[in-house]
Amino acid sequence: MHRALRGWTLLVFIAGLYGQDAQAPPPASPPGLETDWDIGVVLREIGAHAGRLLPALDRVDAQAWVAKGASDTYGVQLESAKQQAKAMEAGADELARNPEKLSQSLELFFRIQGLDTILASLEEGMRKYQGPTDAAALASLAAENGKNRERFRGYIETLAAEREKQFEVMDREAQRCRGMVAAQPSAAPARSSGRKK
Repeated sequence: MHRALRGWTLLVFIAGLYGQDAQAPPPASPPGLETDWDIGVVLREIGAHAGRLLPALDRVDAQAWVAKGASDTYGVQLESAKQQAKAMEAGADELARNPEKLSQSLELFFRIQGLDTILASLEEGMRKYQGPTDAAALASLAAENGKNRERFRGYIETLAAEREKQFEVMDREAQRCRGMVAAQPSAAPARSSGRKK
């Protein structure tokens, strides 16, 4: 009986909270967090940038570099860069549809950083083994994403901070609910009369 009463009290309390939330219109996005629409534009541009990188990466001739004495790791880096660019293009487009997914946002940001590192290495190889003009073109194309990358980084930081606040509020509410339920007087156990029927 006591458990049923505690469960019922908790259920009524939670229903009351949801009832209050249903009456107030939800905010479009928390203060300081860019709207889905605004960050969606940034994400679509990140995806488009990755798409523009692919033809530039196809012009990198790592096999010829190796023939000129370059390390064969350039070939591995080139293939990795192509895979990262394709995954970035698809991931950014998908995330643009629902940008508040923190885990996917982090995954995309790590891809961007990884690709930037590989592109810097390939640019160095291009300058040495393919020509400074091609290297400058790749560096210029890679730099185009800098503003969007930094804006996306700021969005992720704000989103993560907002999620932490939400979890803290939920934890406090859960603790308060537990305290209310624990404070309920326990029902006295049913006493038997001792008579048999």
